[in-house]
Amino acid sequence: MRKGIILAGGAGTRLYPLTLAVTKQLLPVYDKPMVYYPLSVLMLAGIREVLIISTPGQLPLFQALLGDGSEIGMHFTYAEQARPVGIADAFIVGCRFIGQGSVALILGDNLFFGHGLTELVVQASRRERGATIFGYTVRDPQRYGVIEFDKSDRPVRIVEKPERPQSNCAVPGLYFYDNQVVAIAASLRPSARGELEITDVNNAYLARGELHVVRMGRGIAWLDTGTHEALMQASSFVQTVQDRQGLMVACIEEIAYRLGYIGQAELAALAKKMPSNGYSQYLLGLARGSV
Repeated sequence: MRKGIILAGGAGTRLYPLTLAVTKQLLPVYDKPMVYYPLSVLMLAGIREVLIISTPGQLPLFQALLGDGSEIGMHFTYAEQARPVGIADAFIVGCRFIGQGSVALILGDNLFFGHGLTELVVQASRRERGATIFGYTVRDPQRYGVIEFDKSDRPVRIVEKPERPQSNCAVPGLYFYDNQVVAIAASLRPSARGELEITDVNNAYLARGELHVVRMGRGIAWLDTGTHEALMQASSFVQTVQDRQGLMVACIEEIAYRLGYIGQAELAALAKKMPSNGYSQYLLGLARGSV
């Protein structure tokens, strides 16, 4: 059974002063805490055991927000990352949690939404061998890890934040790995910027011939909420979709209900525990079958 990790550490300096007192992954994206969005992706992939990694000072806030997960049929555990030393460090911090199984990692400030997303992540989670990453077309690839392809459109290399990108295909912050990732991460040396790079993990799988690259199509939105502008854009995006459809984006209680992790009575009980607002009324509508 594949487990999931949400990496929610870092100082969030690009969002100062918003992040002086609270980590960015607990900031609101429209009507939900940011961490709900990556959590929802792991849930859609069928993952029920999730490790949340954050700084020592912020972990109690995540625990207060999410608890142990049992109310929505999930199981949450927590681990400290004393200082941000790169995305790949998540597999070192979480090695005992991963055990002998496979794992999916998602960054705590990434939002994914769109037609076909569930099918993509379910297929990636079911792949037993190797690694699966995604390719996403962006206008400014120099900000990301970029996939270089040969003339046959096969990946040949991934370059972290290249000055002269050879493609506009970036790697979003969502990764699926088999158990080899634990040893690969442990063998890494810090890059020139002093971090254990997830790009080095992906290149290690590529060198073994075990890296699967799946392109996300136009119907899927990927938003990185690491700046003030991006945070506002993400909130506006979620509000627009929800107002238009009357359906919520990344409602973890709804996902748990639709996946059968909780029943109608449990969903209604969760809604009644909340203050009377649009969120709780939406859950009650689900429980009554009117949504």
